[in-house]
Amino acid sequence: MNRRVPGGITEDEHAGFGRPPRRTRPRTKNRPDYSDAPRAIVTTIDRGRYRCLLGDVALTATKARALGRKGVIVGDEVGVVGDLSGDEGTLARIVEVLPRRTVLRRTADDTDPFERPIVANADQLVIVTALADPPPRTGMIDRILVAGYDAGLDPVLCLTKEDLAPADELIAAYAPLDIPIVTVRPGADLTAVRELLAGRTSVFIGHSGVGKSTLVNALIPGVDRATGEVNEVTGRGRHTSTSAIALELPDHAGWVIDTPGVRSFGLSHVTRESIIGAFGDLAELTADCPRGCSHATDAPECALDDAVADGRLAAERLESFRRMEGAWMGRPASA
Repeated sequence: MNRRVPGGITEDEHAGFGRPPRRTRPRTKNRPDYSDAPRAIVTTIDRGRYRCLLGDVALTATKARALGRKGVIVGDEVGVVGDLSGDEGTLARIVEVLPRRTVLRRTADDTDPFERPIVANADQLVIVTALADPPPRTGMIDRILVAGYDAGLDPVLCLTKEDLAPADELIAAYAPLDIPIVTVRPGADLTAVRELLAGRTSVFIGHSGVGKSTLVNALIPGVDRATGEVNEVTGRGRHTSTSAIALELPDHAGWVIDTPGVRSFGLSHVTRESIIGAFGDLAELTADCPRGCSHATDAPECALDDAVADGRLAAERLESFRRMEGAWMGRPASA
């Protein structure tokens, strides 16, 4: 109720219940210093909870709001505070993400402007491809290779199910790229694979159903990653791994990051310069190309063609490079 006060002014008896007055003390700009926070490695993410390894202690952690909704991915080195005991029911908190040495990314498709980081701090990319059931798709292999080169990872091609189909044709297609190629079959000796993984942080990636998790189970006994069969109608595997997970090899021999199967691999985040830059010998030769040269088969006066003509470059290596560049451009290399 309003009442009159001397002078004819109306006073509102509820005026004192409005918005509180603005604080006069300035808000502090000091932020907590987490430079001394213990460092852990993010091994997997599940429904907003982050599994981290702090030395030999496995922690479950939340993420500080300041890091953003997608600020932490598998493989990240992070600063953690809070309860670091790892006891059941306890929670630590991730307060800092250290600078990443590498990031493997993809986009939903070639028109998607948003990058989707897959894993951080890997140094080797193992492209796992079945020789049959499902059949190999060179277009997908090429796209994953392009993303790996863009991220600065060393690629390895691992061909599984050698008992179902020969590997000769696929090996011949990728041998000119000078990348390690290994073949495996059920129950096979994995010494060659272990040697390639020794001392490295390797991310396994490939189609669903090609045998990534089966291979991980053989490399790390007792880990029991879920495996699945290939659909007889579509020829596609079903997703059995639902999230990426980092696993340490026996005897601390290295790390393997198993990822869910992929059915598409967009490359809108990749530039032509990063592709050609991955091949030192080709990058040097392109210095003689006309400005703006695409280096494609139909590119006029491309110096790479001249290098093949005078014997400085093997034709098979140029063909392999152009096939990869064609995958990036979304067209056949011979177009």
